[in-house]
Amino acid sequence: QVQLVESGGGVVQPGGSLRLSCVVSGRSVSGHSMDWFRRAAPGKDREWVAQISRTDDVTHYADSVKGRFTISRDHDKNTVYLQMNNPEPDDTAVYYCPFPLPPPIWGQGTQVLVSS
Repeated sequence: QVQLVESGGGVVQPGGSLRLSCVVSGRSVSGHSMDWFRRAAPGKDREWVAQISRTDDVTHYADSVKGRFTISRDHDKNTVYLQMNNPEPDDTAVYYCPFPLPPPIWGQGTQVLVSS
């Protein structure tokens, strides 16, 4: 059974930094591209944020976070990270990293509030 636990969220000031973690159990993150998504508020559409390729050599980012966020992976810890630098109030959201099975497995997410 695949389980995901996202953590690392909290309150951060604009211009600060935060690192989100996504620990996966039950399956290896190796060999899968992994993504981060976010939802700004209940009822709003989920927004794709970033992706890391299966081989870790290619990353993609939404235009809104490009140059500020970095996705990475630790295979030994079976964990995917999202480093958030210089966050902005519009980055306030619950962040998720689904495991890419059909259908994808979602965790509870981790709340990020960007506020001064």
